[in-house]
Amino acid sequence: MKTLIINQIHREKRYAVLNDHKVEKLIIDQPKQHSSVGNIYLGIVEKVLPGMNAAFVSIGEEKSGYLHRDKLASFIQSDDEMSVKAARSISSYVHQGEKFLVQVEKDAAGTKGPRLTGIIELPGTHLIYMPHGRYVAVSKKFKNDQIREEWRRFGQQMKDAAEGIVFRTSCENQTQEELLEELINLRLAYKELLTNAGQLKKAGRVLERNSFAEEIIEEVKRLETGEVIVDDLEMKRLIQKNSQLPVKHYTGKENIFSAYRIEHEIEKAMKRIVWLENGAYLIFDEAEALTVIDVNTGKFAGKTDLRETILKTNKAAAEEVARQIRLRDIGGMVLIDFIDMKEERDRKSILTIMEAALKKDERRTNLIGFSPLGILQMTRKKTKPAISEAMTVKCASCEGTGRVLSSETIAFRLERELWEHRGTDYEAVYIDVTEEVERIFSGDHGIHKKRIEEQLGMKIIFTVINKDKPFYEIRQFGEKQ
Repeated sequence: MKTLIINQIHREKRYAVLNDHKVEKLIIDQPKQHSSVGNIYLGIVEKVLPGMNAAFVSIGEEKSGYLHRDKLASFIQSDDEMSVKAARSISSYVHQGEKFLVQVEKDAAGTKGPRLTGIIELPGTHLIYMPHGRYVAVSKKFKNDQIREEWRRFGQQMKDAAEGIVFRTSCENQTQEELLEELINLRLAYKELLTNAGQLKKAGRVLERNSFAEEIIEEVKRLETGEVIVDDLEMKRLIQKNSQLPVKHYTGKENIFSAYRIEHEIEKAMKRIVWLENGAYLIFDEAEALTVIDVNTGKFAGKTDLRETILKTNKAAAEEVARQIRLRDIGGMVLIDFIDMKEERDRKSILTIMEAALKKDERRTNLIGFSPLGILQMTRKKTKPAISEAMTVKCASCEGTGRVLSSETIAFRLERELWEHRGTDYEAVYIDVTEEVERIFSGDHGIHKKRIEEQLGMKIIFTVINKDKPFYEIRQFGEKQ
């Protein structure tokens, strides 16, 4: 049975989906990392780049957004043939200083600003309304082509030439009159947005989505069966308005995630190494646009031949890799280095497992296949920072590399720096140093320190300090006293 656990009462909002008590999905929403996807801004074009067919647009936030030519309303609304439009530069459709509404498609990440679109989408209960979309689409969950075509024809009748409409799956049981009324309300909402934007004198936010509440409602609709447990009464009422699922209000003193043993899954999702039940383990190395996952047999030795051991390890790893990708919310390119398999049938069986596991993922994934080097390649749509990016900051010591210079390297660096001061009139040098650097610099019984002092012609005086990494600082040259 599936269970949705919602931790709503604190500033950091979280929810988890459990399948038979095992965490299948984990979402963490922090104020500083709050997703801007879906937010609508009055944008002002700062710079047009014909070579990239894109523009940078100020939206009143810290970073300007990136907007491609093909996402401009003026490009979509042009009556020219597509081949003609495609041959034209972005300069034909937008100019520096121009103002218009834009919507965030993808959050800012790392050094990159948010990705924007000029094709505004206003989501309703059963429709998605695009004032400048110019097309009609029907949810792919409608398997009957005839029904899809009927909705498409109805959409063409409902909309103006410039508008676009997407029919959600939930419209299946609605009447045409109800859908038309919803479209009218969405048109009014867009006019209100234009009015609000017109009152702004500079770039800024016009509409902010409550993305966490919207995600919860979408998650509840996907559950179909199961139960919801939430620690906030207002959220409980909102869910009950949108679903027939049983909703329990959690009132215990212990944090709801601790009570349902979810906290340890968050800690696990932050670790570089994840152990599998059979003793094998995974190593996750995450960069801004690429994640590499390495599979290792670890303590698992198997009971039969080597091929069987490798295959069993890779099968267990494939299931956990797909789960961890969802839990960590990893996006972009993903390379999975499974243990080398000689047989093509073994690689196919791993592909089958990955395909089945990734079907549970709401994000769009593309399983490309094994490279000639035996590395499984896939992509996953990235719309917001992964959990590791949202919950951690760059290490002040290693500057995000995960490594610092060794005590040996620092000690030898100190020796080279001191050597530059040989032959001076100073009697001594005073140095702050960490204990291990002093030990390596001085050598057994201070043999190297004595040698260097003789070569330099000055006394070396150390003060041992505590630092979180190997360190030295030359504080002063002068008289010995």
